[in-house]
Amino acid sequence: MTQHFHCGRHVLNAERPLIMGIVNLSDDSFSGDGLCGNAAAAIGQGWRLVEEGAHILDLGAESSRPGAMPVPTQMEIGRLLPVIEGLQGCGVPLSVDTVKPEVMRAVLAAGADMINDINALRAPGAMELIAASRAAVGLMHMQGEPRTMQEHPHYADVVGEVAAFLAERVAAAEAAGIALNRIAVDPGFGFGKTLEHNVELLRRLDELVVPGLPLLVGMSRKSMLGLITGRAAPDRVHAGIAANVLAVLRGARILRVHDVAATRDAVAVLQAVEDY
Repeated sequence: MTQHFHCGRHVLNAERPLIMGIVNLSDDSFSGDGLCGNAAAAIGQGWRLVEEGAHILDLGAESSRPGAMPVPTQMEIGRLLPVIEGLQGCGVPLSVDTVKPEVMRAVLAAGADMINDINALRAPGAMELIAASRAAVGLMHMQGEPRTMQEHPHYADVVGEVAAFLAERVAAAEAAGIALNRIAVDPGFGFGKTLEHNVELLRRLDELVVPGLPLLVGMSRKSMLGLITGRAAPDRVHAGIAANVLAVLRGARILRVHDVAATRDAVAVLQAVEDY
């Protein structure tokens, strides 16, 4: 049965992989692509990513890399609102990567279609805010918080613990009034996880698939790929393609990436073979 992902003004077919293009407005980016609040550059990048094949744009104005410090709420809002306005006509849903209910409220009022929350709506008021909107939400697993999450990550069974956490957050969201067709789940590669944890999550990713909910993965340019290949963040494109193809084969349906055109081509080849 076709998966319909209700994303604000849009309904997406998540039966096939969707590409979520990253537009990074932070000044503290692990991958070197932060635009430091330059709205004109971010708007231009967003339109370019849509032309390259992005099905969703994910806008972020606060870094969540290991050790990152929080950005003041009003600064985060000030970076995001002009970009949301400039991308309103781009034809794809606009997602905002934030953990703050105040930011969520402001961007939803400005026309955002999705909130991509690394904290899985655990901040006070966040769940109720999304429930009262028509926005989609990405619920991600993270052990700890960005400033300290990579210090001593530990799991008895990383896949089982991530699955249990995501199941609990989905149940809480549904109980709050958020329809299941508005929810995506994300195992949180690199968020409080060692290389071994990340590889195990990718190897057993199919165990995290929740029927009817798109599985969102974000591995693009991350340190797990650098540890495997020895390459710096800007040179991890090929490793990211390999990781994302493996993820799709194991059930991922939303790929959050920096390199949209390359990912689109890889997914197109995969789909052609699968459909033949």
